[in-house]
This record gives sequence, structure tokens and C-alpha cells, in this order.
Amino acid sequence: HGNQLSGRWEPAGPRPPHAAMFADGTAPGADVESLWRSARSARCEAKSSQTEKISTVEAAAQSHTRRDAAVQTDQSKDAVPDFQQEVQVDYTSLLSFLQRVEDAVIKELNKNWKSHAFDGFEVNWTDQNETVLCLHTLSYPEAQDQNLQVTSVSWNATGSVVACSYGRLDGGDWSTEKSYVCTWNLDRRGLNPQHPDLVVDVPSSVMCLAFHPSQPSLIAGGLFSGELVVWDTSRAEDPVIWRTGMTDDTHTDPVYQVDWLPDAKHRNHSRLLSVSTDGKILVWRKERDGRLALAEGFAMVAQQIPRSTWLKKFSGGEAAVGVTSLSFSHFDPQVFVVGVEGGYSLKCSTAADTLAFHPTGSSVPLRAPAELAFSPHGGPVYSVSCSPFHRNLFLSCGTDGQVHLHSLLQTQPLISLQLSKKYLFCVRWSPVRPLVFAAASGEGNCNKCFCFIGDVYLFDFEKSSRKPAVSIKQAAGEHPVYCLEFNVKQTRLLAAGDATGTVKVWQLSSDFTEQGPREVNRLEQLASEITD
Repeated sequence: HGNQLSGRWEPAGPRPPHAAMFADGTAPGADVESLWRSARSARCEAKSSQTEKISTVEAAAQSHTRRDAAVQTDQSKDAVPDFQQEVQVDYTSLLSFLQRVEDAVIKELNKNWKSHAFDGFEVNWTDQNETVLCLHTLSYPEAQDQNLQVTSVSWNATGSVVACSYGRLDGGDWSTEKSYVCTWNLDRRGLNPQHPDLVVDVPSSVMCLAFHPSQPSLIAGGLFSGELVVWDTSRAEDPVIWRTGMTDDTHTDPVYQVDWLPDAKHRNHSRLLSVSTDGKILVWRKERDGRLALAEGFAMVAQQIPRSTWLKKFSGGEAAVGVTSLSFSHFDPQVFVVGVEGGYSLKCSTAADTLAFHPTGSSVPLRAPAELAFSPHGGPVYSVSCSPFHRNLFLSCGTDGQVHLHSLLQTQPLISLQLSKKYLFCVRWSPVRPLVFAAASGEGNCNKCFCFIGDVYLFDFEKSSRKPAVSIKQAAGEHPVYCLEFNVKQTRLLAAGDATGTVKVWQLSSDFTEQGPREVNRLEQLASEITD
């Protein structure tokens, strides 16, 4: 051992007293050669080995007998499962607690029972979607080649089939022009948007359509010629099953609306109602020979309408007002509202007994049903719609571009909305949202070429009573939207038809299909507003 300081080794042990503390010195280096690598390399030899070839044999074995056995251990008498142990309850303390809180609990329960905070509220388990999507763009190329327009749309009783009628609303030789009724089953796996499931050729323009409310294959149409026809869409070869033909009872002007009415005498039967600009509202019954026979009728006469214009003369000399639209109350089957060419909306009753006139050759006398005339639009009324959630409210729209919200209890509108500069062709209440409605528009700037810009407006009075919640562009060009219908069964669907011959099926977001809390109360507040 030694001390190594400044690179110098010194012997261990005490130093002589006379020696210096430090002294310089050098020592020769020592080399030690490693024998490990050389010894290892000497022992390494390259060798190889090969095992004998492995033999394999494939064999299959199958037992001849099979036996199932089960083993169940016996439960120990001393072992008692935890879930069978009796829970120890201090019933005295529990009773004392319940007695102490009884009054407070009953008070809260009574308060909750009387509360209306959650009236009309339904839990929404789906994600909210604020968009409106176009699911289908349907058309019949042959009709589009003839520049025919979609004049009406209707959903069948199941909500899976949409039908449209083709005709013309702007000009041309309507009386002789061929047109079509087309249907598409949207649930069909091989749906072709440009190839309808059924195409019915019609010799006259079809102005309106209505599926039967409970028989999915029956659809009624009103023609430009004044006739009514009922088709059975399940009969592809000869779908016509009833028609009025051209008789003295037939309308003398185009039929602009058809509706199915329940037959009061026969529970399982329906009658057909038609509306025309000849001023007549006619109710038809089905005969066994395929004819539609007139059962009863009404006529809108000028004497029941103040300051009436757009009058037509009947053979007897009476002045009649052209009827363009009609909507029955959802609460009283005798009450209905009509829109007329003179700009008025009229409250009417099927129970009216005042005779209007008895035209020569008519098989039944016609009654005058009008009871009240409401403040008019600035032009013809094109559409009316009674609220499915309130017995007194209805909407109307017309060529002045306004939507009026009316109460049957007063003549002045509760709300007037200016949606378009020129035309509104159709308005419909939502079947599921009390405060939502849709309107179809087209803004015109040329009376000769009928140039329009078409939109579908969705209104929600819960959000605003003055502007639409959503404005949907129906067509890329400048074309009006003539008709629209909500789907009562599949409530998120809305169909709209336009002047390009296209039907678009829109999927509405949950905002427009799920009723909010107190929504009916808000509608009641709107109905109770009184105008000066």
C-alpha cells in the first residue's frame, strides 16, 4: 500500500522526521498482458451438427361412446352465504325517523303534484340536430320534358309513400295537355328518384291530390276539366276505380282541392269533397258502378261576403265567389274555413240550411255555408290551414305574400307576417309542434314569363313571431314552390313540390318535431290576444 499524491507513490508508514513533506520522483510503468482473449479464441472451434430426420405421422381418433357427467359439491352445514344472512334492522329507530319526516315529505309531494313546471315536457334521448337535410330529390323526366309543374303532393296512410300530381299553373293549353300522377315508396330498398314506382297517365292537368286517410293505396285527384278521379295504386294496369265523369253536377272550373271526409251514416266509409273556382264545394259518394254521385253541395255567394270582387255568374243570375282552398276544424267536424279569390277567408258550417241557389240540372240544392268573413288579403287567398292544437286558430296566405294568423272569434288577424314580396302558394301547420308551421313561396318579377325565386319557410312562434326560424332553398334556379305537406306518420319528413317538376323530401331536425314544455299554453296566449 502507499499514498498516491500528485502522481507519486510513497511507502506506507511513518516518515523520518528529517524527510520533506513532499518530494518529486518517477516510477517505471508496469504492463500486464491479458491472456483471456487469446485463451478464449484458442478454445473456439467451428463445428456443425445435424439431427436425424424427424418423422411425422397424422392420425385421427374418435371415441365410440360419450357420457355427460355433472358434479355438485355438497353445501357445508356450517357455511351460510352472505346474501342469506338476515339484515339486522333497528325498527324502533326507523319508525321514529319516518314519523319525524312525515309532514315534510307529504308537504313536498303535494307541492310537486300541483306544479305545472313540466307540463308537456317529453324527455329527448337523441342528440339535437339543428339542420334541415334534403333526403330525396324526386322527379319524372318525361313530365319535366313537357315543362310540367308539381301542382300537389300527398303522403299515404302509412307515411312511406309520397305522391305528386303534374300539371300547369302558369299558362298553356291546360284542358288538352296530358299530365301524370306519380308515386314513390321511400322505404323501398331500390328507390330510384327518377323512376316512380307508379305512373298514371291523365288526359287533363291534375291540379290537386289527396291520399285516403286509412287505405294506403287509394288516392283522389281533381282535374282542370272539373272532374274527380279516384285511383287504386295497387292496380297498375287499370288504376281508375271511381270518377265523376262530365255531368250537370260536375264542376265547371278547375278543381283546386280534394279531401276525404268520414261518412256519418257509414262508419267505415268515406266521402269525397271537392273545391273549385266555380264557387261550389261538393260532397261525393261512391256508387257500385264506379261513379261518384253528388251527395250534397255548398256555394259561396257574393251576398255573404262584404265588398266582394272576382265574381262569377251562375245560370240563375246569382253571383258566386271562386273558392281556392279549404280546411276543416280538427275539433268540430261541422266547422271549416275557405279561402276565396276575392282575398277573404270565410268561416263556414256544414250545418247551414240557407239555400244559395239551385242551378238548372243540379241533382241537389246547394246551400250557402258562410258565417263570418275575416279581414282580407291584398289578393286571392291560395291556402288555409286550421290548427290541430287549437279549435279557434287558422292560417291563411295569398298573392300579397302575407301569412295571417286568425282566430275564429274575431275578424282582424292576430298576426300578419310579410314573408314574400309577391306570392305565397301554400301554408301548413305542423302536425306535432303547436307553434310551428311551413309556407311555400315564389317571388315574381314578370307577369309574362312568371319568374320566381322559391323557398320553403319554417316558422316557430316559440323562437320568433316575426321572422322564420329556417329558410330552405328548394331549387337552384328561379322557380316557385307550389305545394308542401308534413308527414303525419313519419313526422320528421316534409315534402315540397316546385315549378321545375321536382319533389324534395326534407328531414326536419328535432327542433321542429319535439314539443317543448308549455308550448300549448303559449299557443293559447296567442289565441287570446285581442286586436283593435
